[in-house]
Amino acid sequence: MRLLSELCGAVVLATLIAPGVRADEYNRRSSWTLGNPLQALDVRLPHSLSLNQSEQEPSFRSPSTDLVVLPTLVVDKQGQPVAGLSRERFTVYDEGRRQAIALFSSEDTPVSIALVVDASGSMRPKLEEVVNASLALARSSNPADELRIIEFNDSVRDVLGGRRLTAADTHEFEAALHTLAPKGRTALYDALLDALNHLEDSSVSRKVIVLVSDGADNASVSTFDRVLARARRSNVTIYAIGIFDDKDPDADDQTLKRLAHETGGERFHPRSQGPLIQACEQIARQIRAGYSIGFVSPDHDGRFHRVRVDVEDPRRLVIRTRPGYFAATASTP
Repeated sequence: MRLLSELCGAVVLATLIAPGVRADEYNRRSSWTLGNPLQALDVRLPHSLSLNQSEQEPSFRSPSTDLVVLPTLVVDKQGQPVAGLSRERFTVYDEGRRQAIALFSSEDTPVSIALVVDASGSMRPKLEEVVNASLALARSSNPADELRIIEFNDSVRDVLGGRRLTAADTHEFEAALHTLAPKGRTALYDALLDALNHLEDSSVSRKVIVLVSDGADNASVSTFDRVLARARRSNVTIYAIGIFDDKDPDADDQTLKRLAHETGGERFHPRSQGPLIQACEQIARQIRAGYSIGFVSPDHDGRFHRVRVDVEDPRRLVIRTRPGYFAATASTP
């Protein structure tokens, strides 16, 4: 039993690896203390993973393994999350080639959420609505979820100063939200890049950005292409909320749609405070009802690989996940 627990613990560690990062390289950089993962994960070891039984203490080896983990959401025709599906119902394809599922989890495990809030001058009349909706997000989330707040206008500010709250810390979270000060322009791309950098430092395997904005970028040093490339190389899911009028000349709905689609998230366009709060509550429900599906990348070519996840079910279910990942390159001896 101890041996099985250590094996599964090692595979849980692999879920913390972003797509394209080799497992052996990650293990050299980090060490983790893990509980018993048998309660949360259905793990089946790929053939490339071997156990050295000649030593007194078992050692887990994965010298050439790249585990690609796909955060996956399944919804019905009404858009409601579908839980309780078994791993046997899912099929994963990499460039059209069926892959064996090496990791499967449907547990409501903690995630790390970066709330990225537009605090430009045009947001002044909408900010109180954003605060209320953000509190609804926290209250609907797993109490153990990590929360951080990134504010952007002419520049970008980490509202918590490097601290991380949990979703249970609602009083501190609300106090931090009330420090948002609307002014200036919209450095949206710089804020997203900053959020991606912050989430990279988190030890939590599942990472999410919730972006709230009312207009297009007009102040960033970074570019959309750079942000998109970075997001596609990470394992971060982006939910984008656009709070603008359809006729607003500063609205950039296509950017929000693209960011959400390329990361397996969703774009929302609420028209008033009620739908804005509902959107944040729906995001929290989707995060908590998601599946984590992992497979070993079949190639080491450095290319972007298109992936597809299917589910066998008589209902017309919709599956949302990342459209692909960047494979690692072969290492030189």
